[in-house]
Amino acid sequence: MKKLLVILVLALACTVQSPAQEKAPLRLVQTVSVPGLARKWDHFGVDLKSHRLFVTSEEEPAVEVFDLQTNKHLRSLTDFKEPHNVLPFPQMNKIYVVDGEASEIKVLDYESYKLIGHIQLTIDSDPIAYDPATKYLYVVNGGREAKTPYCLVSVVDTTTDKKLADMKLESNRLESMALEKSGQRLFVNMTGVNSIGVVDREKRAVVQTWPITAAQENVPMQYDETTHRLFVATRKPSKIVVVNTETGKEVTSLAVADYVDDLAYDAAHHRLYVPGGGGQGAVTVVEQQGADDYRVVATFRRSPVRRPPA
Repeated sequence: MKKLLVILVLALACTVQSPAQEKAPLRLVQTVSVPGLARKWDHFGVDLKSHRLFVTSEEEPAVEVFDLQTNKHLRSLTDFKEPHNVLPFPQMNKIYVVDGEASEIKVLDYESYKLIGHIQLTIDSDPIAYDPATKYLYVVNGGREAKTPYCLVSVVDTTTDKKLADMKLESNRLESMALEKSGQRLFVNMTGVNSIGVVDREKRAVVQTWPITAAQENVPMQYDETTHRLFVATRKPSKIVVVNTETGKEVTSLAVADYVDDLAYDAAHHRLYVPGGGGQGAVTVVEQQGADDYRVVATFRRSPVRRPPA
């Protein structure tokens, strides 16, 4: 069986646009066929220095590696239990793979992909946020799979590959995080209690909790620090909820593609790219016209893959 990977700039096909949108905000450039694989992709990791794209698959545990210059599949890395996230560190000659079922971060050699270290966490390690100023990595772990009413956000020093601390958040499910560069706040989707937790990174403690009222099951998150707006995607129903981080209040919300699992903010074009659609595949494009003014400009839906007759 073949699995098609649609590289993200690239979008999908079958566009549904608003009447005011004259030019499609995304266009399909290329699909990449991976013969013999039938994976359910999770998250991407990009290494611009080596022009590599890393794609995790949790149901059939693997990390696929692609060449971003040729869009060719380079190899499959399979010595994992349930990889969720990949973070390359070219300046330190290593690659982090967050392996949730193995309760650890696996440290790989940057060139050879050889396993060179482990950083022990708890089960279901998944979302990450990286602070380039301190070189600290924040990793969500624990919660439902650990059968605890709380989750941990672990602080890892990427220069030494050591865990420094665990911060306890009172929710059995945490999802995406966003880091404030101009201050000490870390925003965390406390999905189990339908709220955003505001963590002080110096105190290593939750200092505020903001409820999400426009919808339920807040999963991915992105942050526009210039406008102090936090973008949160929910699943019940599927919405983008915009939160003012100076007040903690919701300012607006918009309907988007179903079952959103990730989110990207394009600051140069003032756009949000919202991948969802469950098994069908879709990307909603949201235009930011002002700090509190947003509109859906297009939704791209995947065309059915045409297979040759048997």
